[in-house]
Amino acid sequence: MTAAISVVVNTLDAERYLAYALRSVASWAAEIVVVDMMSTDRTVAIAREHGARVVPHPRADCVEPARAFAVAQATRPWVLLLDADELVPRALSHRLAAVVATDAVDVVRIPRVNYLLGAPILHTGWNPDRDRHARFFRPGSVVLPTRIHEPIRAAASARLLELPYAPGEALVHFNYTDVDDFVARLDRYTTVEADHAHARGERASVGKALGAALREWLVRYCRHSGWRDGWRGAHLTLLMGCYRVIVQAKLAAREHLGSGADVARDYAGEAERVLAEYDASPR
Repeated sequence: MTAAISVVVNTLDAERYLAYALRSVASWAAEIVVVDMMSTDRTVAIAREHGARVVPHPRADCVEPARAFAVAQATRPWVLLLDADELVPRALSHRLAAVVATDAVDVVRIPRVNYLLGAPILHTGWNPDRDRHARFFRPGSVVLPTRIHEPIRAAASARLLELPYAPGEALVHFNYTDVDDFVARLDRYTTVEADHAHARGERASVGKALGAALREWLVRYCRHSGWRDGWRGAHLTLLMGCYRVIVQAKLAAREHLGSGADVARDYAGEAERVLAEYDASPR
C-alpha cells in the first residue's frame, strides 16, 4: 500500500465499469473516495462493496463542476483522479509510487490507452502519446476546470512530469462501446456545450460549424493518421465532425428559438389557431 495516495472517482450511473476501476487500485491506494452524483443504478453499492468511502454530490450536467469538491474529500498528500471507466495497470501503480518516493514533482500527466468501438485506438488523436491528462497531483498544484471537456492544468509554480508512454504505464480507458453509445453521449455532451456557450454569449454560425468539422478531418484523419485505425478511424473522425456541427446547430436553436418547451408552446398556439376554424364555421 502507498500511504500517500488517495484515489478519487466521480460517478454517475457508473455500474458498468466501476468495479474494474476500483479493483485496479484497491491493493495499493491508501484510500478510495467515490463522489457520486445521485446515481440511480448500483454505483453506490458497488463502491461500498470495494471499500470506497462514498460522498454524495448534487447531480450536475457534466463532471467538471464536481472535480474540485471531489479532490477536497481526499485526505492524503497525493491524489489520483480516476474516471469510473478507467483502470490502472500494475506497472503504472509502481511508477506513481516511485514518483511519490522521489518528491521531485507536483503534477504528473499520464498517458491513456483509449478503447473505442471495441478496440484500442492508436491514432486518430486518441493515441496514448498524445492523450495525456494531469490526473496525479498534490492538491493545490493544479487548476481544476468547470467547463465540459476542459483539461486539468498544472499551476504556474508546479513541477510537472510528462510521463512517457510505455506498455502498462498508461491509464486504460473503456470509452464508446459502439456507435449507439457514441451518439447517445454525443447528444448529452453537445447539449451541455451549447448551453454553456449560450450562457457565455457566444453566437453560432454555419461557417463555425463547417470549419470545426473540417478541422476534425484534417487533424484527426490526416495529421494524426486516423486512416491507420481503419474503419474506426474514418468513422470516429466523421462522428467528431458531426459533434462539432451539432453543437453549433443547438447553439443556433437557442439563439433563435429558445427552448424546446418554448417551441412546443408556439406549436400549441398554432394548433389552436387552425382548430379555431372548425369552431368558427357552421357544422
